[in-house]
Amino acid sequence: MKFRTSLRYRVTVAFALLGLLVSLGLAGGLYVLTISMEERLVAETLSAELDDYIARFESNHNTPPPASTTIRTYVIHPDDKNAPKELQELDTGLHQIEFEGKGYYAEVKFSGERHFIVLYADKQIRHRENQFKLFLGIGILAMVCLSAILGFRLAGRVISPVRELALRVAGLRPEDHPAPLAIDFPHDEVGILAHDFDAYLLRLGDFIEREQSFTADVSHELRTPLAVIKGATEILLDDNGLDAARRTRVERIARSAHEMTELVSALLLLAREEQNQDVKSGCAVAEVLQQAVEGHQHLLHHKPVKIKLDIRVQTILPVECNLLRVVLANLIRNAIYFTEKGYISITMDDKGISVMDTGIGIPQEDIQQVFDRHYKGLSGSEGIGLSLVKRICQRYDWKIDLDSQEDAGTIIRLLF
Repeated sequence: MKFRTSLRYRVTVAFALLGLLVSLGLAGGLYVLTISMEERLVAETLSAELDDYIARFESNHNTPPPASTTIRTYVIHPDDKNAPKELQELDTGLHQIEFEGKGYYAEVKFSGERHFIVLYADKQIRHRENQFKLFLGIGILAMVCLSAILGFRLAGRVISPVRELALRVAGLRPEDHPAPLAIDFPHDEVGILAHDFDAYLLRLGDFIEREQSFTADVSHELRTPLAVIKGATEILLDDNGLDAARRTRVERIARSAHEMTELVSALLLLAREEQNQDVKSGCAVAEVLQQAVEGHQHLLHHKPVKIKLDIRVQTILPVECNLLRVVLANLIRNAIYFTEKGYISITMDDKGISVMDTGIGIPQEDIQQVFDRHYKGLSGSEGIGLSLVKRICQRYDWKIDLDSQEDAGTIIRLLF
């Protein structure tokens, strides 16, 4: 599950929604209760008024009916043809009616054959109801705002241990053997999380220590046989009695040993957590590029492919030359491997290096995968070449742009 908002914001929204639900419930209950009490009061008042008038009417038919700006009284006899029809159809009890274009409460009672009806104008009541609705709306809004403010403040206090833990974790480095986190937090959910972080850092520190020991052993074990192989090939190449076919084979062994030495050095540098920031002399990019091109000329002996090298600037980078050499060698080797005819154009300018070939290209669906470690590619075999290039570029914050079309070629731009 992914959350796009901060924990504090989510707590604030939760408080605001809770305040909204509570205020809506209270406002709805108050409104229903108020309307019910209002109708009951109107019904009791009109019923009492009508009972009093009926009693006085029975003793004296000439008694005037109660009347005012809000009250009108009607006495309807069944034989009265002029009586309003909408009033004649009313049953006993309280009603809400529209009469002569106005709203009224109507209380109806029967006495003998006569209908006694008292009308009470509801204009003032409706006005007060609208005011009451407005007050309820303002109250709901105020409740939501107060809930949000309270939630924001409380959220700040509630998540402060989480924030502190996040800051502490952000500054941790497993190889520094930091002090345990759990001792500074209470034994609650945050404390349990801190304890889990401590356990994870302990396992990670052990892993780093084992990896460093392994790389150191591999360095020692690999460098020695590689040095022996290089020395043996140098001795063989100095033998004037070596025929051309055997010399070609020995030269191939020498190149492979040299490439292996470069690769071992690159892997050892990448295995270290910290980059070497104390590169004093820097690395001459043009010189390394020329060496990489010359070192791969032998791959073109049986191909009608030419390499065009255009060095426009002389750049010195504060990087390990071994790592830069591995990057350039992989890019050039891949361009040669997948180009059967045409040319390979290598250009170096003030932004970086571009390698363009007229090879078979890369399918569009595979472009995003060529730098993955287990990508097999068109050759059908896995390798660490381009994945190693990606790791080195990430180490120095370099950028690689890849553009390719099938049967048209590929261009890779290495931007420093």
